[in-house]
Amino acid sequence: MLVPKSSFEVLDDTRPDDLSLPSFMVSTTRGFLARMDPIVVLPPEFEAVEALLQAMPVKTQEGKPGLLATGQLGDTVLQDLPDLTEQVEKYSSNLPVMNALYRDYSFLASAFLLEPCHMRFIKGEPYGLGRSFLPAQLSRPIVRCAELAGFKPFMEYAGSYALFNYRLQNPDAGLEYSNLRLIRAFEHGLDPTSSEAGFVLVHIDMVRNSGPLVHGTMASLRALENADGLSPQQQRKTFNEGLRGIVNAMEKVNGVMETMWMKSKPRSYTSFRTFIFGITSQSMFPDGVVYEGVNDGKPLSFRGESGANDTMIPLMDNLLQVQMPNTPLTEILQDFRDYRPSNHRQFLVEVKKCSEDLGAKDFALAVSTEPTSSLTAEDLELIKESRRLWLQALNQVRDFRWRHWCFAREYILKQTSHPTATGGSPIVTWLPNQLQAVMEEMKEISDTVGARSGSMELGPECQDIMDLVDRQNQTLSKEVEKYCQERGVGSN
Repeated sequence: MLVPKSSFEVLDDTRPDDLSLPSFMVSTTRGFLARMDPIVVLPPEFEAVEALLQAMPVKTQEGKPGLLATGQLGDTVLQDLPDLTEQVEKYSSNLPVMNALYRDYSFLASAFLLEPCHMRFIKGEPYGLGRSFLPAQLSRPIVRCAELAGFKPFMEYAGSYALFNYRLQNPDAGLEYSNLRLIRAFEHGLDPTSSEAGFVLVHIDMVRNSGPLVHGTMASLRALENADGLSPQQQRKTFNEGLRGIVNAMEKVNGVMETMWMKSKPRSYTSFRTFIFGITSQSMFPDGVVYEGVNDGKPLSFRGESGANDTMIPLMDNLLQVQMPNTPLTEILQDFRDYRPSNHRQFLVEVKKCSEDLGAKDFALAVSTEPTSSLTAEDLELIKESRRLWLQALNQVRDFRWRHWCFAREYILKQTSHPTATGGSPIVTWLPNQLQAVMEEMKEISDTVGARSGSMELGPECQDIMDLVDRQNQTLSKEVEKYCQERGVGSN
């Protein structure tokens, strides 16, 4: 189906056997997961890459110390890994294989560049400097794979580290969490009970609920387009059904997100986090990284992988028309847009435009509606239901961002003094920038439609939601001020 008023196609059938399509294409069934389960084993021409990746983790599949345990990865790459760029070209028309090659070369590149930092970290020392030179046997193939697969030539969240990095233990058991295993890992992640595995697999488990999120978004927008000529009352009922699907999907996403506390321990995170840092805004790479044989020898710089590059919450921001403040922190948020699969990026653009052109927010809130109007009691109740669902959808975004802030506080701020997140954003202030924005949006809407009192008040659930927003807003301000003072950084 097409996004209304655009030529962008959202898939119902993901065509998993079509090798000519990119791995990542938005669908109503798999959402923002790849069209098919990821390719696990590389083609035989890349046996040297496969062998190196299996020997790489701190703890290998066999439970033995790997190359990263002893700091031998860099030397092994230089001595044993050939430049296989010409072999890449053999598979240039097979985009799922290209995505797998991109994933695996990005794991090797990040491990190579950040290995010295890891070796210092395990000794209790500061990260120091990473390697500032990526040799041709890594630089040339990763650049070509990234070009063909549609990514930056550095590790990304969807195409590499998380969403294209799982296999099914039992192919018949599907995407249940207990059936998921990592394909590649840096530390102990090949053990499914490890914190590294839990960190990645919880993200995959969250995104497997994104199909209904996409379906609900499309249903809401198609109701607004009203190509079928529904009556005003039926149009609003259909619109509300779409919003209800969105709220239900986000409740499931947030429920899975909460399991992170059990499956990936805060004290363990920093030990594998070293390898998912980027180049941009990181002290480990003050002058960028030279990719041998690329860019005329001039240094390159890319942001690191981050769950903030997932597409679910940006979809909600765009559909719900959440206004972000005009700050340098928001500029980072905009920069992150480039670190998603190209199909996801275009989908977000089309949804934002469609939501604005069709007046989704104005339709949902129907601000000028009063009980004294000529509308029937059923019509008024349907409008109140639209308002409730819109606020509930925003509340799910708030819940997601509040939990993300709690993760940052417990997994990072209390564990390390390093000032930037893996993607290069300021660790104290960046998440609150977006969290405060959605809470301000909720407060403004609540006040505008009289959600808490009056003839059009929205009931006790919405009152409880807004009371929670008030409390969390105060708590967040105090926490941000506290950590800014402790770390000597500004709050903006």
